[in-house]
Amino acid sequence: MRCPFCKEDNDKVIDSRSSEGGRVIRRRRECIECKRRFTTYEKIGESFKLNVVKKDGTRVPYDRDKLIVGLQKACYKRPVSAEKTQEVADRIEEEIFRNYDKEVSALFVGEQAMRFLRQVDKVAYIRFASVYRDFTDAGELLDEVRQAIAEPDATDQPNLF
Repeated sequence: MRCPFCKEDNDKVIDSRSSEGGRVIRRRRECIECKRRFTTYEKIGESFKLNVVKKDGTRVPYDRDKLIVGLQKACYKRPVSAEKTQEVADRIEEEIFRNYDKEVSALFVGEQAMRFLRQVDKVAYIRFASVYRDFTDAGELLDEVRQAIAEPDATDQPNLF
């Protein structure tokens, strides 16, 4: 694999892990020449078509970049690294691919994003929830904040981060 920084073809794998429900292998690599680290993804060459069913019933192709942009907006100016954002996206995708083959509801994607953001950063969680749940007044937002504060890790699974 060529280093994206110095373009040399001399690296070592530091860490490998499965992602997207075992459909992708994520590898952290370190360039032997410049000592910088980068991430690569290995996927099986297949035509992958997952559609997201939106609230209005329309179907759009699943787009990981769109998910990451939403997570980045929620984490803007928060102490959440780009790697952590990618990890949250990986976890969301693992849940999607574990539960769905051809179509997934936008509701499921949004709920998973909130679930994982809540464990990473409560402010990012509230930001995401305020857009996703489309609060109509400040009272609804305050209720969500109170619930997030009152129940520190109110998830159905242990902390995954």
